[in-house]
Amino acid sequence: MSPTLVRHQLPASGSLHGGNLPDPAGARARARDWAEIQERMLVPLYEAAYDRLGIGAGTRLLGLGCGAGLALLLAAARGAQVSGVDTDEVRLALARERLSPDGGPQEARLVSGGPQAAAGGAPFDVITAFPPSGCAGTVEELTASLTAAASLAERGGAVVLGGWGPVERCATAGVLRVAQRSADPASAYGIGSAGWRPSGRDDLEDLAERAGLRPDGSGRVACPFGYADMASAVRGLLSTGVFDAALEVTERRQVEKELGEALHPHQRADGTVWMPNVFRYLVLRIA
Repeated sequence: MSPTLVRHQLPASGSLHGGNLPDPAGARARARDWAEIQERMLVPLYEAAYDRLGIGAGTRLLGLGCGAGLALLLAAARGAQVSGVDTDEVRLALARERLSPDGGPQEARLVSGGPQAAAGGAPFDVITAFPPSGCAGTVEELTASLTAAASLAERGGAVVLGGWGPVERCATAGVLRVAQRSADPASAYGIGSAGWRPSGRDDLEDLAERAGLRPDGSGRVACPFGYADMASAVRGLLSTGVFDAALEVTERRQVEKELGEALHPHQRADGTVWMPNVFRYLVLRIA
C-alpha cells in the first residue's frame, strides 16, 4: 500500500511554526502535521501486524503511545474494541476526534498517561507499541511500559513492537541523521537517547528480553515515505519528534535548510519526494 501524496505550503515567512520549542501553538501544528502528513506512511506496518494476528471482531486491543490514533482507527474498522494511552495531550485530542462515536466505527477509550491508566476493564488480548518513526523513550522507560502493559493482558496474549528495519534498506536514514548533527555534532545517539539512531538488528528482541516477553514471530514491511512536494516532506519529518532536540538548540531555519538539503536527492523531476524504507514488527507472547 503506497501512502497518499499530500500537498502543503510553507507559511510566507518560511518558518514552519514559528517560535522556539516548546510552544503550544507549535505543538498543535506539529501534531496536525503528523496526523495529516506523516502518520499514514506507517499504515502498511499497522496492517501487516493486524493481518498477522487476525485482528477483528472480539479483539480487545491496547495501543501504547497511540498518538493521533490512526493505528487504533484501522483496528476499530476491523471490529476490534480499542483503547489507547499516550502522554501527548495534543495528539490524544486528535485521536478522540477520529474515534468519537460520531466520527469512528465505535467508541474507543483514550486516556492520558502510561499503561496503568488503561487498567480497570477486561484484560487485553493484543497490545501494540508503534513509536512515531523512530522517536521513543529510553530503554528503561520502554521496558517499564511494556512490563506494565503485559500485566493488563490475558495469558497468551500478544504484544507487537514496531521499528525501523535494516539501515541499508531505509532511504530516510540519511535524512534523519540531520537531527543528530543539528542537536549535537559530537553526539552518537544510541537506544535510550532522545532522537533517532540507526536500528540494530536485534533491538526489538533485546527490548522483549528485558521485558520478559517471549518472541513469537516477526516480519518486514515496505513503508515508503512519499510526499507531494518538499514542503510536505519537511513538515512531515519535523512532526515525528525526531528533530525536537535539534530545534531546541539550533535555529529553526537552519534545521529546515539542512533537512531540505538532505531530502534533495530524493526529490523527483515532478517535485514529489520519495524514499523507500523497510520497517519491522516483532510479535511477543505473554506467559
